[in-house]
Amino acid sequence: MKPYYITTAIDYTNAAPHIGHAYEKVLADVMARFQRLNGREVYFLTGVDQHGQKVQKKAQEAGKEPQQFVDEITAHFTALWEKLGVKYDSFALTTAPPHKRVVQAILTRLHEAGQLYKASRRGHYSVRQEQFLTDKERGEDGKFGDEWGEVIELEESNWYFKLSEHVDWLKGYIRSHPDFIFPAHRAHDVINALEGSGGIDLCISRPKERLTWGIPLPFDPDFVNYVWFDALVNYISYAGYLADECGNTGLPDFKTLWPANAHVIGKDILSPPHAIYWPTMLHAMGFSDADIPRLVVHGWWNVKGSKMSKSLGNVIDPNVLADTFTPDGLRFYLMKDIATGYDADFSDERLLMAYNKELGGGLGNLLNRSLNMANRYRNGVVKIGGHDDDICVSLRETVIEAYTAYPEKMESWAIHEGIEEAWKIVTAANGFIEQTQPFKLAKDESQAARLDAVLHHLAESLAHVSVLLDPVMPVMCGRIREQLGWALPDSFKLTDLRWGLLPDGHQLGLGTPLFPRVEVASEEGAGAKARP
Repeated sequence: MKPYYITTAIDYTNAAPHIGHAYEKVLADVMARFQRLNGREVYFLTGVDQHGQKVQKKAQEAGKEPQQFVDEITAHFTALWEKLGVKYDSFALTTAPPHKRVVQAILTRLHEAGQLYKASRRGHYSVRQEQFLTDKERGEDGKFGDEWGEVIELEESNWYFKLSEHVDWLKGYIRSHPDFIFPAHRAHDVINALEGSGGIDLCISRPKERLTWGIPLPFDPDFVNYVWFDALVNYISYAGYLADECGNTGLPDFKTLWPANAHVIGKDILSPPHAIYWPTMLHAMGFSDADIPRLVVHGWWNVKGSKMSKSLGNVIDPNVLADTFTPDGLRFYLMKDIATGYDADFSDERLLMAYNKELGGGLGNLLNRSLNMANRYRNGVVKIGGHDDDICVSLRETVIEAYTAYPEKMESWAIHEGIEEAWKIVTAANGFIEQTQPFKLAKDESQAARLDAVLHHLAESLAHVSVLLDPVMPVMCGRIREQLGWALPDSFKLTDLRWGLLPDGHQLGLGTPLFPRVEVASEEGAGAKARP
């Protein structure tokens, strides 16, 4: 079986990361970890897009050279991914020489194939989005919306990609490949764009007289490459495309790796960049229908129904949240409170409840109670015993049903439903304690076998939870296993899950709180702090 190749949109290095960046990377990391747990080899690529007019302008404003500027911004991204436990296999830098060589090789091939031409054009140009606009971008009032930022009239010569020649193919491909875009309803937006003016030829250059921070066109040194025609190529340049031709070493075998199983992107860059520019570029380069990658499109985290923006002052810093609620606590909330492909409202109250009530009061409390009782009554030794009753059977059935349903939920990107399956065990095990009341059983010697069975069922349930939640909370689940005195065996896979992970006579460890309670520091909501 070929490796599972997953990528994210590479982050534009003109500003620091926000919660939307964090969500996308954690989402991809959770899927990568799940696939590894499911027995797949995984290649996870992320990175940064470092070229473009906005970067050049921001660097000038900061009094820095563009490379220094993007290196400093890139450091903020990589530090955050390390903090959040995002473990990628490769990190794309669009300023890196191997990537530049591939971009220029592609440009040369397309130019020689007659797919690029030079023309002069006058029109409205969005400085923010670095693209020419058409009438379809105007609102009902005839004006260009705020999302385009400053719009100027511009006339200049540039190089164009014959995107229009590939539009009919793309329409047919989208209609005949319903799995090309997930969720499927997003494909309608792309078809609508193509039916409008989404099929005009794409300007793929900028004259050096106004933009120098980019990859020079190999056939016309007075121009640099348009940022999207550069950035999208990272998905193949870092996967080993044209590696031999370009003298690039240390990269994967492209034929083995491609096509990507998932490009994880935000809905704002679905159309036109990823669903129109990218597949038509690949088609023009000679990629077959079977070689077109799948797009996994996530929604936005809004605040009270509004998109996050600096102008509204509602941008959320994931660094602060990770420091307060732990990185795994933040990962849990981000994966649990949104369905992949749809929008959700970010809520401080929900995050606080998810951490304090669900993680602390639900999972953390279950672990502490179970280990404390096992150590108090049995010196931490698990004895399977011979007792069994309907209550024990019910808990076992819940565990088995959860790990049976879990893989399909996760494979289909229903991460929140995968968490729900694991949480069914947490809920059932907490209820199991109330039903069996082991603290009372411990006072009756005649109930010794039943007490052994109860303590074993609790420890076994926690072991399963630690596996199912591991892609979401790898650090905390590792600590759960440490406290259980159990480690995942080498090459452990989801198919190895079964009742009986902990053998008779297994020695449990001591319980320590994993999720210290967080309390708001002030009525004004100035922040929160962890209180052991």
